[in-house]
Amino acid sequence: MIKLFVGLGNPGPEYEATRHNAGFWWIDALARELKVSLVPERSYHGLVARTSVNGQSVWLLEPQTFMNLSGKSVASLARFFKITPQEILVAHDELDIPPGQSKLKFGGSHAGHNGLRDIHAQLGSADYWRLRIGIGHPGVKAEVVNWVLKKPAPDQRTLIEDSIAHTLKACPALFAGDMEKATQQVHTTKPPRPKPPRPAAAPAPALEGGAAS
Repeated sequence: MIKLFVGLGNPGPEYEATRHNAGFWWIDALARELKVSLVPERSYHGLVARTSVNGQSVWLLEPQTFMNLSGKSVASLARFFKITPQEILVAHDELDIPPGQSKLKFGGSHAGHNGLRDIHAQLGSADYWRLRIGIGHPGVKAEVVNWVLKKPAPDQRTLIEDSIAHTLKACPALFAGDMEKATQQVHTTKPPRPKPPRPAAAPAPALEGGAAS
């Protein structure tokens, strides 16, 4: 099961509403769902909440180190409570996914994301879960830094918020350690439409008259 939920972002009011803070938005939404409050914990360099789910301790963490030093916060809490990388989920903004969609994945590269890069280095492992929250791409590589540190347009922000609400529905499966079910729930953006009932086969019309001449 996932024991440590991490949201990535930058501390400070000037960054609060920027795309790079989508991971913080996700943890804030999870904290509301679990009815817990994040409080500053200097020993873990972040805002932390601890609660119990199904009799197991669960931690929520928002590193306050700035994005490129996120691993310092994650590793210090994980080491202290003996949480393995496989029991960690990191929620972060993802350029390669459009707003309104999210993906859950295990392991793999950091793909140039500075927060993930530092977590890789500090944990000494890439084997943790990532919840990739789509923020879209500006279309030009040179614009990426500017893009992630800007506020999304209101319609994009709404799409991101909707995506966060959708992914939170996978939390019971994440708490239970049913990662297959959690992945399925995150990746199903629209509920499948019920199939219409099949009409009963109509009797074949009787042929009238004799053979065609």
